[in-house]
Amino acid sequence: MNVIRRDFLKRLFATTALVGASSQLHAQNVPPSSFLKEIRIGYQKTGVLVIARQQAVLEKHFATKAINIKWVEFTSGPPLLEAMSVGSIDFGAVGDSPPIFAQAANANIVYSAGQRITNGQGILVPQHSPIRTIADLKNRRVGFTKGSSAHNIVVQTLEKAGLTYSDITPIYLTPPDAGPAFANGSIDAWAVWDPYFAIGEKRQQGRILINAHEVTKSNSFFIANRDFARHQPAALAEVIVKIGEAAIWAEANRGSVAKSLADVTGVPLDIQTVAADRASFLIGAITDDIIETQQGVADRFHKLGLIPRPIAVRDIVWKPAQG
Repeated sequence: MNVIRRDFLKRLFATTALVGASSQLHAQNVPPSSFLKEIRIGYQKTGVLVIARQQAVLEKHFATKAINIKWVEFTSGPPLLEAMSVGSIDFGAVGDSPPIFAQAANANIVYSAGQRITNGQGILVPQHSPIRTIADLKNRRVGFTKGSSAHNIVVQTLEKAGLTYSDITPIYLTPPDAGPAFANGSIDAWAVWDPYFAIGEKRQQGRILINAHEVTKSNSFFIANRDFARHQPAALAEVIVKIGEAAIWAEANRGSVAKSLADVTGVPLDIQTVAADRASFLIGAITDDIIETQQGVADRFHKLGLIPRPIAVRDIVWKPAQG
């Protein structure tokens, strides 16, 4: 555990970030963190942010600075980033696709940390569906949230089988709406992430057609409002470090993680146990490899006409030592 913790702290460049951020505050005459009264965190029903909320790690850390923590729940990444872009929240976690769509729309956001996804998302079909291979998705109705990480999984899964996006009928649904549609047969397949992925398996007798890790490397991200990152870099760095410490704890305490997820989200314990057991919690800096993978997603989406213009992912990666 000490080795993991040291590696995390090294990868998160915590000391450099805080020192660099503080010097930039002084140099740019930016209001210091003591002027910050509240940090607003956007989260979904899974992941390390739920653990951090349940354990009050941010509340405890920032209490000595009289900074309040406000938690705002979202059903998926796209609306979370919409809220962030207009300044309604300061920080949050999303999958790989939402920041690409957001950047293409000139959203006021930056990538602040990354997280590898090794499991916990993919495509489900009904237990007795005739769909047995990816190729069988041709001419089928596939439900997923537009602009979400599931959107990317659908695109790359189709490519794996030599199909195109036009070979399916995409049905854009949020997870709460897609679940009933999957259960009643309104869609033939459902691309989604945990805990909805586990709900589809356990409650709606879904069969996993493919796991995302079988198709492509995938990442999730901790995104910050650009103005928050610019004006409060030290606070942002501290948020990332404290979330990272919660992630280290989560890696070693999956049973407790499942209970925490169930307590905070209301999703049943057996469902959250499945999600927690296959999740990857550790977070780190946005590396060149992560940027390259994310750029590939952006280029693919532009080629398909899903985003209106080409983008350079690297342009919105936060550089903490520079504020």
